Amino acid sequence: MASNIEIKAFDRNPEATETKARNLCGSQAALIPQRDIFFSCPSGRLKLRIFSEEKAELIFYQRQNEAGPKQSHYLISETSDPGSLEALLTEAYGKTGEVVKIRKLYMYGRTRIHLDDVQGLGRFIELEVVLGENELRENGEKEACMLMEKLGIESESLIEGAYIDMIGGRTHRN
Repeated sequence: MASNIEIKAFDRNPEATETKARNLCGSQAALIPQRDIFFSCPSGRLKLRIFSEEKAELIFYQRQNEAGPKQSHYLISETSDPGSLEALLTEAYGKTGEVVKIRKLYMYGRTRIHLDDVQGLGRFIELEVVLGENELRENGEKEACMLMEKLGIESESLIEGAYIDMIGGRTHRN
């Protein structure tokens, strides 16, 4: 399974954060609308991330709910028929909730910097430091901490869980 080190935080000053991310990365963000549908899964989390009617990813991941840098193990499979897959997974496992967001994606080396505007929740920043195969977790944690400092992310702003936890399993739609 692939893995990364993640942090998620409330973004108390989205305009300043975006300026810092743009300056740090030297590029504009990719704008990515996303609809994440979560399904019952006893061994982790299972979500269908829909980008359009013809493009989605089925993502399974396991991650502890911790406020600081945490390791996430994940598998991703792409599909060109999200509607059919959503119907199948809903019938087989049952939906547990939905998260709708607009994501701005910046890349800093191997780290994905996400500036998320989450419907019903607000603005957040997320870092995902992609680890190499058999790479020590500590390497990614150091990189995440360095980027937290550069982007002005304070430890008091860190969030333990996922957006779906904050929504409480309620379904949100556009």
